[in-house]
Amino acid sequence: DVGIDMIAGPSEVCVVADDTADPSLVAIDLMAQAEHDPLATCYLIAFSAEYADAVESAIDEHMKRTTRADITTASLRDQGLIVICRDLPQAIEAVNVIAPEHLELHIANPMDSLGAIRHAGAIFMGEWTPEAVGDYVAGPNHTLPTGGTARFSSPLAVEQYVKKSSIIQYSPAALAADAESIVAIAKHEGLWAHARSVELRIG
Repeated sequence: DVGIDMIAGPSEVCVVADDTADPSLVAIDLMAQAEHDPLATCYLIAFSAEYADAVESAIDEHMKRTTRADITTASLRDQGLIVICRDLPQAIEAVNVIAPEHLELHIANPMDSLGAIRHAGAIFMGEWTPEAVGDYVAGPNHTLPTGGTARFSSPLAVEQYVKKSSIIQYSPAALAADAESIVAIAKHEGLWAHARSVELRIG
């Protein structure tokens, strides 16, 4: 038996788009995720209903040319969600709740918001960085945490295939400094020998 890093999927994208973003580009990026699978999840976080309507209209236009209309329609209909936020901080808060596999920032100065984003598998910065570049050529691993697991998981990396050992060495002074805490925790757990193994060493 061989373990795996995670069971990834269905795929998902969250697009944060302010009023400077091109609705046609936002629409096609949502569709690029939706065409994967009827279970693919697509979130649009916008700042006005009027802008969200413009994106939906652009989707309708793109749908006239797609070669995967049934899949794309099913995904957007059943797994799509539009969230209207009052401002960018609230939008970033929503992103951190969703913890999306893919996050696209179609906003002015996306780098300014990067530090507030805690939970996202891969972050695509600005209108010139569609999620498709991450699928095919950008370089970072495209096996990403899905289903909200970006709250505690990271993209697949070489670390998942490297076995490591922890090396611990205390000096007499270091053990004496930590002894009280170790003994207190051990006694709280009812583990007498744990506590005594420290007490015998520090006298």
